[in-house]
Amino acid sequence: MSLASELRHRLEATADLARPHERDDIDLPADSMPAAVLAAIVDRPEPALLLTRRDDNLRHHPGQIAFPGGRADPGDAGPIDTALREAEEEVALPRAAVEVIGLDGAYRTGTGFSIVPVVGVIPPGLALIPRDEEVAEIFEVPLAHVLDTANHRPREGFFRGRMRRYIEIPYENYRIWGATAAMIANLARRLA
Repeated sequence: MSLASELRHRLEATADLARPHERDDIDLPADSMPAAVLAAIVDRPEPALLLTRRDDNLRHHPGQIAFPGGRADPGDAGPIDTALREAEEEVALPRAAVEVIGLDGAYRTGTGFSIVPVVGVIPPGLALIPRDEEVAEIFEVPLAHVLDTANHRPREGFFRGRMRRYIEIPYENYRIWGATAAMIANLARRLA
């Protein structure tokens, strides 16, 4: 069974878990802006998850680890189109190289976004290029590492005057946290 077939089967078998993720420790805005990210899984003997490190000079979330993705444009046909367009813009990932296998439930953030993770499989060895002034680095993390809940460390910190809970997934010199780690944790429930 191919990696894409296996992951598609897991997503279909756990479709009941693909519900919107509502945080209970922050006040969510009444209206959320639609967004989508591409959870691109590199088809290697040991599959890996493609991630980026945001440029340190960005106004929002500088230096954070993220999936390629972003806000929906008016011309986007839906979350898949948004995720593929954004991945192409941010890391030069050709849309045709992505085998989309499914969606996870939307993740609502305290900053006003409703982010739909689009899960796809990509071949290894693509010539990806980080977009200047937006993406500082493109890297891979072993899929087994991020799906292993033993690596999901609960943390707390102050945000907007209140103590908040979040997940952190350390990997080498990277600190994956916030919305990205939360979406990975949601996918771990479905793919592990």
